[in-house]
Amino acid sequence: MTPPGWFLALSVLLFALGTIGFFVKRDLLTQFMSVEVMLNAANLAFLALARGPAKTDAQIIVFFVMTVAAAEAAVGMAIILLVFRRRRSIKTEDLRDLKG
Repeated sequence: MTPPGWFLALSVLLFALGTIGFFVKRDLLTQFMSVEVMLNAANLAFLALARGPAKTDAQIIVFFVMTVAAAEAAVGMAIILLVFRRRRSIKTEDLRDLKG
């Protein structure tokens, strides 16, 4: 059986990669995917800390985080598609002058 420390280390690595990807890349789609990687890293940390048959609290939290991530993915992709249709670009440098 793999110790929880390995899963926590993997979670930290994934979260760091997601953070780096969010700040380094300059298009909305890559930033969006980086946020999804960070959410999955948080889910992995929750599950690593909730090992055992009687620890269902963290598993319930992971279920709700996955539900919110699915809704966020649908809304985020719709916003990215709308921005692309209007601007013909998803580069963040081109989107600095957006107004309400």
